[in-house]
Amino acid sequence: MTTIVWYRSDLRITDNPALSYAAKNAHTIIPVYIYSPDDEAPWAPGGASRVWLHHSLNSLDTSLQAKGSRLIIRRGAAGPVLDQLIKETGADTVVWNRRYEPHVIDRDAKIKASLKAAGLEAKSFNSTLLFQPWEIKNKSGNPFLVFTPFYRHCLKLESPRAPSTAPRHLPPPETWPDSEPLDLLPEIPWDTGIQESWTIGEDGATEALEQLLDQRLETYSEGRDRPGQIGTSRLSPYLHFGQISPHQIWEAVTEHAAAEDTATTHAASEDYLREIIWREYAYHLLFHFSHTPTKPLKEQYADFPWNERTGHYDAWCRGQTGYPMVDAGMRELWHTGWMHNRVRMIVASFLVKHLLIPWQKGAAWFWDTLVDADLASNTMGWQWTAGCGADAAPFFRIFNPTSQGAKFDGKGAYVRTWCPELAHLPDKWIYDPSNAPAEVLQQAGVVLGETYPEPIVDHKEARTKALNALEAIKMT
Repeated sequence: MTTIVWYRSDLRITDNPALSYAAKNAHTIIPVYIYSPDDEAPWAPGGASRVWLHHSLNSLDTSLQAKGSRLIIRRGAAGPVLDQLIKETGADTVVWNRRYEPHVIDRDAKIKASLKAAGLEAKSFNSTLLFQPWEIKNKSGNPFLVFTPFYRHCLKLESPRAPSTAPRHLPPPETWPDSEPLDLLPEIPWDTGIQESWTIGEDGATEALEQLLDQRLETYSEGRDRPGQIGTSRLSPYLHFGQISPHQIWEAVTEHAAAEDTATTHAASEDYLREIIWREYAYHLLFHFSHTPTKPLKEQYADFPWNERTGHYDAWCRGQTGYPMVDAGMRELWHTGWMHNRVRMIVASFLVKHLLIPWQKGAAWFWDTLVDADLASNTMGWQWTAGCGADAAPFFRIFNPTSQGAKFDGKGAYVRTWCPELAHLPDKWIYDPSNAPAEVLQQAGVVLGETYPEPIVDHKEARTKALNALEAIKMT
């Protein structure tokens, strides 16, 4: 039996159900990655994701070669490319791990039906989630629209399966099919910060998990809200690209908590695993409400009276809003392809509620610049901020970026890192330079409007406009 293992968002060899199935049943295995951005439209990988994907494919190929195999790369629509590979290799089986984006579900269903109609074996597996989205229903048999009941329901289900080990050997074909070169790096090398900030690949995922367990889990409950320190797992891009599975994380964190057996560790582990189920919830919503990447779940928000002003969006993207917490977050994003979760909420709230710019534009920028640009999580996060999604924060909850900075990064370590022109301001003014006394600004070398921008909107005025806009849709 010759089996094509069709790689997608599962770029690992450990705990890979499709690869494990092939290793147990096939005489010959041909691992394949098909780069098909037209299939993915309008959600083809953004710029940062392409950088991550480029290095990930190289890393995966190295891992496969250590098992006696290699990665074949092809370009084009997935269905025809698979058909061509089947002709070239005589494959009688194609296996893959499922994806859950609406457009991919439709495509994969057609491909599976076509392969089976041609007499081939076609199998798909769950590699991405702890639970299949269609398996989780409330007492009425409907999707959950509030997270806490969803979370409690998941905890009552059978424990997630144990992860599998990597195959010892992957039997190669006598003759390999051709593999196409795939260079996804930008012509202008703006990606150096991403490469400096991450170890991209399955080994990097393993390292990040070990660092979480050894260094950060004990303080996770408090540290995850502190952008000035490394207090989160930083596993999100690895999860998105499938370089680690949620089953691996679940088992590792659970076993660590059991081994340490302290109240602090158990509480922190519970908080972290709750975030893994929050990710499951995002996929639950995307699966059941496939329109939400572009349209609000709460229909009344489709008529929200946005009032964006020229230049505001560009200032937000560039980190030039005059609000240090916002600017630091947007600059961290551009340099590293990632942003601390607490800061994501702040910058998203600022775009939607201070600038009255549609959340879809913010989601599009994140899609292009995040290395963990996951359609389910990105959609849920932006709809949560805009108040138009399931279990969302109410729209009238408008973050004050100045007080948020002082609350979660009181010493200004985060801003001093990403807005170095403000580095010499005292803690008292690091998040409020526009109100700092002239002599303080002078001593710190800050010239508002020159070395650092004046605020592009006034917080109180922007808040009033946002609340008035909310009233407008309430009245309709």
